[in-house]
Amino acid sequence: MAYWLFKSEPDAWSWEQQKKKGAKGEPWSGVRNHTAKLNMKAMKKGDRGFFYHSNEQKAVVGIVEVIEEFQPDPTDAKGQFGLVVVKAVKDMPEPVTLAAAKANPKLAKMSLVTSFRLSVQPVTDSEWKEVCKMGGLK
Repeated sequence: MAYWLFKSEPDAWSWEQQKKKGAKGEPWSGVRNHTAKLNMKAMKKGDRGFFYHSNEQKAVVGIVEVIEEFQPDPTDAKGQFGLVVVKAVKDMPEPVTLAAAKANPKLAKMSLVTSFRLSVQPVTDSEWKEVCKMGGLK
């Protein structure tokens, strides 16, 4: 299993909205960055990801699972980009803020810290474990 981080502005698509979609999940559409696209192309069904609220809260607030692999994004008129479908798995008991991630030396190389503008990012196994620990998950 691989791990990822999905960023969303809460006023555009929030964790609460994601949870309401239930088992059918929601397409992660609208991504228009080639690096993020390549990350989504690498995703496999069953991969897990952090759901990150950008802008206002700037925190990991939940965990999602990829339930459908990369496919064309119908919101892309040029046909260059795609999407994956993700479902909410669980809340992060204690949101992990960007400030807390930056303050943790174990996360110094995490994409969230070094390339924080990228909307879909890879997360290493050790980063996943550390963020989960910080958020109160075992």
